[in-house]
Amino acid sequence: MHDPVRHSARSARVELVDVGPRDGLQNEDRTLSVETRVALCQRLAAAGLPRVEAASFVNPRRVPQMAGAEEVMQGVVQGMSGGRSGSKFAGLVLNEKGYERALAAGAGEIRYAFPVTDEFARRNQNTTAAEGAALAARLTERARSDGLRVSITLSAAFGCPFEGRVEAGTVLRLAGEVLASRPDELVLADTIGVGVPSQVRELVGELSGSVEPGTDVGGHFHDTRNTGLANALAAVESGARVLDASVGGTGGCPFAPRATGNIATEDLVYLLHGMGYETGVDLDRLMECAGWLAGELGKELPGQLYKAGSFDPVAG
Repeated sequence: MHDPVRHSARSARVELVDVGPRDGLQNEDRTLSVETRVALCQRLAAAGLPRVEAASFVNPRRVPQMAGAEEVMQGVVQGMSGGRSGSKFAGLVLNEKGYERALAAGAGEIRYAFPVTDEFARRNQNTTAAEGAALAARLTERARSDGLRVSITLSAAFGCPFEGRVEAGTVLRLAGEVLASRPDELVLADTIGVGVPSQVRELVGELSGSVEPGTDVGGHFHDTRNTGLANALAAVESGARVLDASVGGTGGCPFAPRATGNIATEDLVYLLHGMGYETGVDLDRLMECAGWLAGELGKELPGQLYKAGSFDPVAG
């Protein structure tokens, strides 16, 4: 029987962004050294991840796991100078000071995230959703002037830990404001893992059908309620061509109660490859990286594939 999804997937490519060195580590009890975090970025690049979120340029008193962001970024950039990596290393920023720090450290991409609800925005960044959208426009303009790729993430787009349900109209309105400045990418984030595929199809489908050429739509999903991979697949089938994920399934937001890890990059790669999508990622090397990170953190990670082993799910 003809399978339209599989037929279209065979020629489609999904770009993956591994956020493990940032989102994956920021909620861990064990704080890894700068050297270990640089090594993690390098291992991800060696596995073929085209983009890696290397560090968060935030106040280290609030997120001590991200202390030494400049040293991490400089370490990975120096590694690139030897021609050993074709990956782009991004810095997450929450304000213009963070942008300036990331720029000075040599980040190849700027990623800015802000919550779509006022209460989460106040607790996380001491701002409002409207102010976050205005800052997104300013940072997009600055990044364009500085020759940097810029990605904007709408956090808590599927539900807020403080205000509860988030209506699709709220997300689409803020997305429209952000898209007016023409960032390279707009990412919808399920920060606390409450979304389901029908929500994803509605939001991603609407945005994918309306963005201007040159702007990609992406998704960032957490597996808090075991819906992360289903949501990621729904996003791709609805037009998203960029997905965030975290090696080993590490992650969580320090300022969002009960927000657990991201979908595991290796689990996502297994799913996408099995369905005929291309990612350019070496799955075996990525699984090795997950196992290595488990050792560095001293615990078993949530990801499944690095423990179970891979398999070829494609028949014929």
